[in-house]
Amino acid sequence: MISKFLLAVGLAILMVVSGTTSYIYVGSRQSKVVAPPQKPIAATPRAQAFSLPGTIYIAQAGALYSFSAGRFHQLTPEAGWTQPALSPDGNTLIAVKRVGMYSDVYFLTRYGGIAGQLTNNAAPPRSSWDTGANAWSFYPRLSPDQRTLWMSYDGPKAAGNGYFDVDMSVWAVPVGGSIRQGRSWTSPNNYTGGDMQPIPLPSGGVIYTKYSYDSDGDRVGQLWFTNRAGSAGTALTSTAADCAQPSLSPDGRNMAMICTYKKQISYLTIASWNGSGLGPLKTVVSDQLVAQPAWAPDGSGIAYLAPGGPAAPFQLWFLAKNAYNPPPPSPIPTPSPSPGGPHNGPLPSPTPSPAPVAPVIKPIQVTANLGFDATSPIAWLG
Repeated sequence: MISKFLLAVGLAILMVVSGTTSYIYVGSRQSKVVAPPQKPIAATPRAQAFSLPGTIYIAQAGALYSFSAGRFHQLTPEAGWTQPALSPDGNTLIAVKRVGMYSDVYFLTRYGGIAGQLTNNAAPPRSSWDTGANAWSFYPRLSPDQRTLWMSYDGPKAAGNGYFDVDMSVWAVPVGGSIRQGRSWTSPNNYTGGDMQPIPLPSGGVIYTKYSYDSDGDRVGQLWFTNRAGSAGTALTSTAADCAQPSLSPDGRNMAMICTYKKQISYLTIASWNGSGLGPLKTVVSDQLVAQPAWAPDGSGIAYLAPGGPAAPFQLWFLAKNAYNPPPPSPIPTPSPSPGGPHNGPLPSPTPSPAPVAPVIKPIQVTANLGFDATSPIAWLG
């Protein structure tokens, strides 16, 4: 199904010569009749009607942008930059830069300046002819202690082996160390794209998306959890739900994700998280092609990407907390007895008050006429 490719945000990179296509840009699937997206800094009006708290970091057309106080600022040139994430202390960005037939992870300042290179995935000069000798790093995150780089990685490869498939596994590498000092934590399923978008946990474990083929032959995603390298891990969601793109809430108690249930849409879904398992899945947005949910640092809601209309580019949206965690209804006041002492005869029955009706809270479209990279997570600083 086309939606499988539209929603396989984590399935790494365009195949070089042969094998399964495992990294598809959602934008390439959009209608050609839609007007080209504007650059965020050129959009009119520049000031947005709705301003989100803090600062959001987001990718469009190979450039990174920040969004705060209703305005965008371009941080990098349009040079293959994507997938920003924040260091746990909030002082540094890490991001991916795609170059030719490989990609690398960099430290950036919050203003977009390069502060360091964390991987070196280009093939050695003597092997430059062998495209399979290059490697790809995607979806970088730092561990809570900021000493370990977590990422989806498809290497190392031996030069000249003729292997061109891209099946990513979750790797942990010491910050400042080489890939030889790192370790693969997961074993991907062949020809699926592999294991994507790791979320390191304070406990030392990691949550990620594992892709496989179900009994119907459809490629599906599942959220998985493992607490040690090489462990088989535990599936947190079913193949029938087809979930991906995990995002852990700031308090560590809830998980947001997208789930398709093998339909031509992706639902914004949340579930409680107790440190080893998820509670029941709860759909909170069911009428959009949702991608890359991110929790507000202050707990006020969830931002995500979704088209602004049929066959339109992906825009930034926000769903307020009360839409999925409404406050309890106000108690119905009990009628007080009428003044004037006792009455002769039976008291009139009080008129029953109507049951309170919770207001319907709909997502807010924050941007228009833009086109964000739906394969790139949103980073959000409080």
